[in-house]
Amino acid sequence: MSNISRIIERAAREIQADTVINLGIGLPAKVVEFLPKELNILIHCENGVLGAAEQPKPEDIDPFVIDSAGNYISTCLGSSYFDSAVSFAMIRRAKLDLTMIGAFEVDQSGNLANWKIPGRFSPGIGGAMELAQKTPRIVVLMTHCDKKGQPKILKQCRLPLTAKHCVSRIITDKAVMDVTPLGLVLKEKAKDISLEQLIHFTEADLIIPEQIGEL
Repeated sequence: MSNISRIIERAAREIQADTVINLGIGLPAKVVEFLPKELNILIHCENGVLGAAEQPKPEDIDPFVIDSAGNYISTCLGSSYFDSAVSFAMIRRAKLDLTMIGAFEVDQSGNLANWKIPGRFSPGIGGAMELAQKTPRIVVLMTHCDKKGQPKILKQCRLPLTAKHCVSRIITDKAVMDVTPLGLVLKEKAKDISLEQLIHFTEADLIIPEQIGEL
């Protein structure tokens, strides 16, 4: 299993039946492909869809049915469509149970930076700001290090923040960590790296319990 598939497969196990969820652009959007067909959930898209499903086959594509990233999607039985004002009202009233979101950086206080790298073009902060502030549970999906091998899980974020103290859980290709009032707690570790290696790849301080699950 590739590192990316490991993240997505593990993230899919976070989703419980009878919930309303939002799957952000990038890695989170791929989670839908790993969900059991019989799982009763509603996937919300900021552009105005409730009940989104996996990408359809080419012959079944409806060019007017897309997610917030512009990807073609299908819909499940009981789905609905509405304008963006209604969609964001749902977010702001905390009607979503879970949001999965990508990140450039996360720190040990649960701060999230996922929209802007200085010097590079950014289309704007988008719906991430609303989702991060108003969803009760935020799960971040990200690679543990950047392309240069530098840690992305930090003591304190350096990039412009999307929202403060919003992250509940971080899932990477190397570990699963929970943000708690005491700090960042290691819950699971990939079996192909040692604890010492994981600490080396993580700038943030890790609280390491006696029992750690296997990612």
